[in-house]
Amino acid sequence: MFQPDREAMPVAQLREHQLRHLQAMVARQFENVPFYQRKFAELSLKPGDLKTLDDLKAFPFTRKTDLRDNYPTKLCATAPENIRRIHASSGTTGKPTVVAYDENDLNVFREVVARSLYAAGGRPGMVFHNAYGYGLFTGGLGTDGGGQRLGLCTIPVSGGGTDKQVQLIQDLEPEIIACTPSYALVLAEALRKSGMKPGDISLKYAVLGAEPWSNKARVEIEEKLGLKATNIYGLSEVIGPGVSNEDAQEQYGSYLWEDHFYPEIVDPETGEVLPDGEYGVLVLSSMTRTAMPILRYWTGDITRLIPEENSTGRSMRRMDQIRGRSDDLIILRGVNVYPTQLEAVLLGMGQVSPHYHVILTRTGLMDDLTFQVETESESAALKKEIQRCVKAQVGVSVNVELHVPGSLPRSEGGKLKRVTDLRGER
Repeated sequence: MFQPDREAMPVAQLREHQLRHLQAMVARQFENVPFYQRKFAELSLKPGDLKTLDDLKAFPFTRKTDLRDNYPTKLCATAPENIRRIHASSGTTGKPTVVAYDENDLNVFREVVARSLYAAGGRPGMVFHNAYGYGLFTGGLGTDGGGQRLGLCTIPVSGGGTDKQVQLIQDLEPEIIACTPSYALVLAEALRKSGMKPGDISLKYAVLGAEPWSNKARVEIEEKLGLKATNIYGLSEVIGPGVSNEDAQEQYGSYLWEDHFYPEIVDPETGEVLPDGEYGVLVLSSMTRTAMPILRYWTGDITRLIPEENSTGRSMRRMDQIRGRSDDLIILRGVNVYPTQLEAVLLGMGQVSPHYHVILTRTGLMDDLTFQVETESESAALKKEIQRCVKAQVGVSVNVELHVPGSLPRSEGGKLKRVTDLRGER
């Protein structure tokens, strides 16, 4: 563990720590943020009403729309002169969500990412190839700061420029890499074309996140790059990457750094808090942030808190892999479908590449899903086999299109858009 005294804190002590910091956070919001003052007043709540952790469920959720409605920094709980950094989302679906950090927040950010990189296999002195995008996106600078805190030698290569990345991997021989899972597959393909085999590549560990991915995708990445891959989870509204990370030796659930982020799993329809082990929407409170603390942030990510004991000695709970986002859910003829389910089908088959795209269309009242996959085969039998496997494993009938390798969209280091929804277009 990077910080054994924190990561293995006795559970009773951890719960006391969480309650104390949640109470301080709610009081800070009530005193400094008009948005939360109004929210609490609507529910006849005051900070003193938070006497136990169970009382938190009476407090309001914060959603992405709330950040947009309070653009750019009206949710800040500190004076402007205390802010040291601003990050923001892309704003492709409206105004971007802006997140502010003071010096305390940046220290928290570095700490939780350093823990995550350590859990992923990183150790001081290793060379770290950071292929997350630098800039307003939290991925690049966030993992960079954690790498510095851990004592890694960081190569800030950022996203894109795949040929250059391949050259740097060959020449500088990094042992750990951070990027999206889809871009890891792009790099694996490019390294293979350059003549390198898994045993020739210096990389030992991959820290992958920013998009949902399956265990079958993990196997594919590990085999093609010859390394151990772990999932890093985070979101800018809460802090950025480093909210949780898998342990490289265990690879079963991502440890939530619960001394900084309080997790809840809630029913996506009712908002009712669910017990550990049940799937629902992950809700997070950033207990130790001071510039822009977020209360009960509705992430939209579908997962569960794993109830089983762990093998590492950590006292903090683990979250399971993200099944998908509640707003990424495809309801096709009454069946719930997540893109990761289609990916799992694809990775379980031969003759096809791991790259795919989904197109949704509507004819009259009927929705259709076209599953585009890459393969060198033009076999009608292969198309039928993919359709059969999707029907058997996901429960829906789909159209399948076979495309030549390299023709479907590729990640350039950022999040890859897997679904094109044309149901609202004629």
